[in-house]
Amino acid sequence: MMINLNDITTKVAAISKETGNYLRIAQTTFNKDEVTAKSLNALVSDVDRTAEKLLVTRLSTLLPEAGFLTEEKTIEQDLDSEYTWVIDPLDGTTNFIHGLPIYSVSIALLKNKWPVVGVVYEVGMDECFSAFENGGAFLNGRPIAATQTEALEDTLLATGFPYYNFSKLDGFQNTLAHFYQHTRGVRRIGTAAVDLAYTACGRFDGYFEYGLSPWDVAAGVVLVREAGGYVTDFEGVNVAIAANSIIAANKNIHGRVLEVVEKYIGHA
Repeated sequence: MMINLNDITTKVAAISKETGNYLRIAQTTFNKDEVTAKSLNALVSDVDRTAEKLLVTRLSTLLPEAGFLTEEKTIEQDLDSEYTWVIDPLDGTTNFIHGLPIYSVSIALLKNKWPVVGVVYEVGMDECFSAFENGGAFLNGRPIAATQTEALEDTLLATGFPYYNFSKLDGFQNTLAHFYQHTRGVRRIGTAAVDLAYTACGRFDGYFEYGLSPWDVAAGVVLVREAGGYVTDFEGVNVAIAANSIIAANKNIHGRVLEVVEKYIGHA
């Protein structure tokens, strides 16, 4: 089955903004007592579930034959359909709960398990990042591109701190220590989807993290690739979304970041 990816992406962007508006309003009246823990440092609330149900309803109408892979599992999970939606209704839940403004809605569409559409709506800044395969990447409708920075010393990197898998903690800390001394800095903002979107638009030169799930990165992977960046796991393999580690960077420095990660962390 052939679909118009450009048209789909435009409609998904609108759906992401609708859901983001719900989240924006919900944050103003949110009660921290409603939070539960799925696992260590993995928080969830009725807001996450409600947002996911909104997305599932709208996306089901948009592409009825597609399956779903979702963080909150409010619908039966299905990766065997030709097309599959991979969604994180609220990436940055901890930020949201604590009143911080950086959190996002992340929506990807897979075709035969390969990401072909990616939309990340960063709610606090009202910024909608969108891309589809061979169609380029955009921020609020304007083209974006990854940086061309060549010297690691001139880069600004992003990462996510381990929050449940601490088996590589020493190596991770050593990686940070290296980058502290050989870059302009390392940022941790608390949402992988936005880290990838910011890498796609050139705010970050690169991003690395381990301990991830497909819904954390699926949309952002499309953004970075379509913006001219390069995405692999910690082994340097150009995977789709199955790996639990990721390095996304401009093509000039990706190899440098990979070398440092392999040296100190190894294969996550």
